[in-house]
Amino acid sequence: MPQDTTLAALNLDEYKFGFRDEDTYVYKSERGLSRRIVEQISSMKEEPEWMLKRRLKALDIYDAKPVPKWGGDLSTLDMDRIYFYVRPADRESRSWDDVPEDIKRTFDRLGIPEAERRSLSGVGAQYESEMVYHRIKDELSQKGVIFDSIEDGLRNHPDLFKRYFGTIVPASDNKYAALNAAVWSGGSFIYVPPGVEVEVPLQAYFRVNTENLGQFERTLIIADEGAKLHYIEGCTAPTYSTDSFHSGVIEIVVSRGANVRYTTIQNWSKNMYNLVTQRARVESEGRMAWTDGNLGSKLTMKYPSCFLVGPGASGEILSIAYAGPGQHQDAGGKMVHAAPHTTSEIISKSISKGSGRSTYRGLLKVHAGAVGSVSNVQCDALLLDEAARTDTYPYIEIEEQNASIGHEATVTKIGDEQLFYLMSRGIPQAEARTMIVRGFIEPIARELPLEYAVELNRLIEFEMEGSVG
Repeated sequence: MPQDTTLAALNLDEYKFGFRDEDTYVYKSERGLSRRIVEQISSMKEEPEWMLKRRLKALDIYDAKPVPKWGGDLSTLDMDRIYFYVRPADRESRSWDDVPEDIKRTFDRLGIPEAERRSLSGVGAQYESEMVYHRIKDELSQKGVIFDSIEDGLRNHPDLFKRYFGTIVPASDNKYAALNAAVWSGGSFIYVPPGVEVEVPLQAYFRVNTENLGQFERTLIIADEGAKLHYIEGCTAPTYSTDSFHSGVIEIVVSRGANVRYTTIQNWSKNMYNLVTQRARVESEGRMAWTDGNLGSKLTMKYPSCFLVGPGASGEILSIAYAGPGQHQDAGGKMVHAAPHTTSEIISKSISKGSGRSTYRGLLKVHAGAVGSVSNVQCDALLLDEAARTDTYPYIEIEEQNASIGHEATVTKIGDEQLFYLMSRGIPQAEARTMIVRGFIEPIARELPLEYAVELNRLIEFEMEGSVG
């Protein structure tokens, strides 16, 4: 099939957020990672001694763990070239007017102020290593909802912070979770009190500007009993000739009867290594839903997970990935059933083009005693040409006989018969291909809350124009 026609119609490979701004910062660490840099980060944040000790212990764990060999190729990621901490401003702003002008211009181009005007419940913006802006609506604050930067969470709510921080994703979990625990900076701290429903989403946006920067945000979300929350995250970075690095950690506590949805659209530039750990612990009758979009980066390794630890808990992962030329999207999800009558579903959609490679990597585990557990996994891959590649690595571990488990995987190409059928009804070839891709991703696209987040809507439109919406 004519590749240029397909590309023009889908517009998948054109990156719209590759602009960069002049580097301005109040502090920039030396390249590479050392104990001194970890101590500097902790000192500049004026952290308590116990946090510094945890950072240094995590650094030791990171140094001891080998680089993983089972996923994407990390051999060209040079950690000695990375800046592990860049502070863009000397303080976080609560008013958009107080954000430094150069940073404000960047987020103006990305739609952050417009998103707030569209009545999001709260908005946070991170630039380089720090949150530069955070604000929540007064009526939610009056109900006891907390939406702070992760640093303010530690500073203003130390008991709550210390109770949960590092309990869902410990530093020992994997090499890059340990790295994040050592050098974390920025991210959100959210607490929703019992019975409180946040009807309109909270949102955070992450922007990397500096070349060779490492961004290590840490987000901790606690939904108390019967609470309800939807949190949206978006990410972009400029295009450089050298590599940058993003390694975030998201910890979510879903208490009894609580309901949390976490939506992320990561649209990094094609020089970004994106290695993220996302995990939720779900108590009795709680519900956790991940909607996970991966439309950029050089390499992504990201597997949202739910640990269903209470009877009747449920989890859902909806994942979509696009791998264009030179990209590897190694994504999927993990569901662990550790209590009776728990339910889960993983739906993964991937699109590969040119030398792009998409990989589904997932774990489904049912522990002994988790009677009545029900789970279904569906992995669908669409190849746009002969050079594209897709792989599926499902791991299923069932230790309980009284469980119902389903798994389905398909790999398809845009077929001549489909194109002929549509073209015979007067639809141009490029538009016909677009319609096929739109139908392929529709089960996940319909879950994206585009009506709430203008900048999220732009990310989808720019990366998959003609395929979504």
